[in-house]
Amino acid sequence: MKQEGYQPRDYRRWIHLSPSPSFTVTVKETDLYIRAAENLRRKAYRLVLKYRSQLEKYIAANPAFATSLEPLPIPSHAPRLVISMLEAGKLAGVGPMAAVAGAIAEYVGKELLSWSPGILVENGGDIFMKAVEKTVVGLYAGDSPFTGRLGLEIMPEKTPLGVCTSSGTVGHSLSFGKADAVVVTSPSTPLADAAATAICNRVKTISDIEKALQFGRTIPGVTGILIVIGTEIGAWGDISLCETTVNPYITALR
Repeated sequence: MKQEGYQPRDYRRWIHLSPSPSFTVTVKETDLYIRAAENLRRKAYRLVLKYRSQLEKYIAANPAFATSLEPLPIPSHAPRLVISMLEAGKLAGVGPMAAVAGAIAEYVGKELLSWSPGILVENGGDIFMKAVEKTVVGLYAGDSPFTGRLGLEIMPEKTPLGVCTSSGTVGHSLSFGKADAVVVTSPSTPLADAAATAICNRVKTISDIEKALQFGRTIPGVTGILIVIGTEIGAWGDISLCETTVNPYITALR
């Protein structure tokens, strides 16, 4: 969705009902909240170091990768993490760093599946998840009345899945839009991240919701879109909404 950076993870104080162990891993700008069948903190920490090292080395040799707001050429030889970000940026029409949080979440999460049948990795509002039971991902949309009251119901057969959020009113991330939340789902978490940014950039007022949905549905690989501005909402695709008044993540990862 955006270049990673620190911001208070206020929504995490709501995460307390799951029977699955949860833990955090923080390395520089990367701040992961993870749920798994057991505490895999050490393994996750090593994976974060691994993928951050790949990314940092590539950026050192290709500085434009970190600053471009437009898609960049995809090289024939680069770490798979980097290529996935470039591919996502190309499909969504944004720079590759718009996919960084989702990419880190997915690559760490997929490797952790070797030790846990279910995984949720959240990275600044961007989620990679592999669920073994029905899961509800609650909406965080700042001051919108839908925050903490509306959720996305996700069935295990739809996972692995990326569920990524971009906002023009919440957080530190660069956005040219004014939506309280744009949530995108895709089998590719980097793509969901980049697409959320691209769609959010197009939402300045309530009247932009429909055209932003029209744009988002043209991005190959996007399976669902939810847009929230204040009390107004728009949705498209494979999105199942439900009420949730308890906490934003109700997961079953046993």
